[in-house]
Formats: sequence, structure tokens, C-alpha cells
Amino acid sequence: MENSVKIHFLGAAGVVTGSKYLLETAQKNILIDCGMFQGIKELRELNWNNLSVHVEDIDLVLLTHGHLDHVGYLPRLVKQGFHGKIIGTAPTLAIAEIILEDSAKIHEEEAKKANEEKYTKHAPALPFYTTREAERTIEMFQMKPEGKWIELTENISYRFQYNGHIIGATFIELDIHGKRFVFSGDIGRNNDYLLENPKKPEWADVLFIESTYGNKLHPKEDLDDMLSEMITDIIHKKGNLIIPSFAVERLQTLMYILWKLYQKNKIPNIPIFVDSPMGNNVLEVFKHFPEWHKLSIEEYQAMCNHFNIIQSYKETWETIDDKRAKIVIAGSGMVTGGRVLTYLQQLIDEPSTTVLLVGYQAEGTRGRQLLEGAHEIRFFGKYYPVKATVKHLESLSAHADQNDLLDWMGDIKNIPEKVYLIHGEPTALDAFRVKIKDRYNWNACIPKLLDTETIVL
Repeated sequence: MENSVKIHFLGAAGVVTGSKYLLETAQKNILIDCGMFQGIKELRELNWNNLSVHVEDIDLVLLTHGHLDHVGYLPRLVKQGFHGKIIGTAPTLAIAEIILEDSAKIHEEEAKKANEEKYTKHAPALPFYTTREAERTIEMFQMKPEGKWIELTENISYRFQYNGHIIGATFIELDIHGKRFVFSGDIGRNNDYLLENPKKPEWADVLFIESTYGNKLHPKEDLDDMLSEMITDIIHKKGNLIIPSFAVERLQTLMYILWKLYQKNKIPNIPIFVDSPMGNNVLEVFKHFPEWHKLSIEEYQAMCNHFNIIQSYKETWETIDDKRAKIVIAGSGMVTGGRVLTYLQQLIDEPSTTVLLVGYQAEGTRGRQLLEGAHEIRFFGKYYPVKATVKHLESLSAHADQNDLLDWMGDIKNIPEKVYLIHGEPTALDAFRVKIKDRYNWNACIPKLLDTETIVL
């Protein structure tokens, strides 16, 4: 153990969600990310299992960013005996706090509803974690700066590096006895509406790289024209344009794009409602950390003033009852939960409704079902016919595509001794493996869930 690092692939190995990678060393045991599995039932059920390692022996958690599939398992980790520090950049921890508190509240509400309406086989249904458990986890957060090496021990240091994707997101460089381990986290895109271009690693002995879009290029879509056309159609039909949105980054990007369209006279002053308590909180994170994004405080304020920000569930129902043509942006992005379910439950069976999907839809989610043309969809134990028009914008993804991923690796000066492809579905992983071999002549491997690997130092 003294001269090696043992890697445990505890999540996002062979699948897109549940990022967790444990590095066991003689001095420190370090967990990179601690995410929940999302998507198909088989994956979601894994969340209820205790980790296959000694949790009490984990010394610290380093977070690449605040998304649920990278932080959502933290309260369960604490419940299983983790008592170290959870470390990330300031905006990452602010986002993680919002997401964990919101997630805990949803878990509690869903368990209560399932028990009251008896659409559960569990007696009783329990929340995945409670608000109190989330709060106890948040107390263990510790902020560290971006771009600066932090010494853990005499032989172990780490650094967070700006990575685009969402506010606060980074890739992580770990130096262990002179060998550099690089964890890509989720890599953002160049020329993002709100964020700067990702930084790039310059050295990697062991590289862990996400492959969400390892087999795809984002289409060159004319967003202005497509959205203008959809909005004109909605006004004509006196209908609703419902946009299920991720609360972090996607919602703020949509707000920015729609505000700019109005400014450029490309759309009329149609009422636009933003219904995402979590999204509202994330807007505050943008306000508090202006150095992490491109918007000036004046632009930020003008943009927010253009929207009707919904503050209560009562206002949600008032918006549904509002007969005007309108746009509603509501969480969640894969239609797995959140306020968007209330709108779709009431409006998805109306031909005047358009549902616009604006990001990656994981296998097993309602978003993926809609994308694939489902004729009915299940909410809260009942089926509803899908009579709405379903559209998809692929170019708004916050993830790097295949070209971006290859470009991100392009400044690495050495040939890594190990390249692990993670955070992707099987077809994306394999296509990316072949592409890396063609471009760089590096041999990449695709670890499976619960695999272990030993790196000799």
C-alpha cells in the first residue's frame, strides 16, 4: 500500500450518473465526488446500498461541482460513518447546499405523499435522507480556492481548476508521491453564454475523463430562430411552452437567451414564468460570485427583472390557470421531479402545449420517454396521455461534446500511463475510446461499476 494507490470505481463507471471514485493511499483515503444514481430503476435502487468500502476510513471528499449526480449521496455517506471534510470551491459548496436541501425536502415530500396515497409497496416509504441529515452534511463543508495547490500531507497535494459546465465547477489535479491523477469532472463548452472557457490540464499520469457525449457532436442549431418560431407558434395557439430545466446553469442560460431575444426584438413581450425554488437560489449564487461568470451586475439585474419569478406553490396554480399564451421554465431538467410535474400533469394532454427538452435525458427518466415519443406518461401513480408537441434543443447542453473533450485533453504534454473513461453510457464510452486511440494513440480503458485498480507509484 505504501507505494501504490488503489482506485475504487463506486459510481459513474459504465453509466452516466452516481460519480464516486475512492483513492486509497498509505496516508489518506480520498473520495472524488459523491453522487446519486439517477435514471433507470435498477440504478436508482443502488442508492439504497451502503458503499462497498469502509466509509469511516475515508479522510476527505473533494467535489468537482455541485450537481446531484456528483453530490447527492453525501448525506448517506455521513450516515454510514464518514466524519471528515467535504471540500470544494465556494460556488460549488453554495450550489451543493441548495441541491442537498432541496433534494431532502423532495425526498420527504414524496415519501409523505406515497404513504398518504398508498402508491408504494414500502410500508412505510422512507425519504432517501432528511432535511436534518442534509444540514448535518453541510456543516462538514470546507471551501478552498480555485487555481492554488493545497497540501494534504508531505506527499499529497491537490488543486481545483476552472472547468466551465456550471458555476463553481472544476477539474481536480491530485499529486501523489510525484504522480499526477487528473479527474475531469464534467467539462464545460467553449463560448458558453455565461461561463468562461474551461482550463486544460498540462500533465496527467492517470486521467479520469467524462464521456457523456463521447460519441456525439452538438448540432449547429440557430437557437434564436428556433426559439422565436416556437414562441410565435405558442402565441398563435394561445398555448403554453413548458421548458423542464436543470436549476443550475441551464435555467440561468435560458433566462439570458430569452431576455436577449426580447432585447433584439426577435420575440414579443410574452409572459415568462420561472418556477424553480432551487433555480431562484442559484440566481443568488450568480449574484454572490460575479468573478465566476461573464454577466455584469447590471446585466444580471436587468435579466432577472424581465421574468416573473414564482415564489410559492399557490402562484404555480395561478400560473396554470392563467389563460394567456406563456412560457414556463420549471425544474427538473429530466422531468424526474420538481415543479414541472405539476404543469405537465395539468397541461401535457393539451395539443396547444409544447414541451421543450433542453439537455441530456438519461435512460429511464420521463424526459427520455418524452424524447422517444411516449404516448403516455406516469406521474404520482397515474398515467396521462401525451398530446403536447415535444421538441428538443441539443445545442444547449452544458457538457463538452466529442470534439471539445478531445480538445480539452490536447494540452497534456506526456502520454498518460492510464486513461479511464467514465461518466458515459456504453456506446459513448466505446466510441470515445476508439477516437482517443485514433487522435492520440493512447490506450483508454472502460472500468465497470465496483471495479478496483492499483496504480504503482
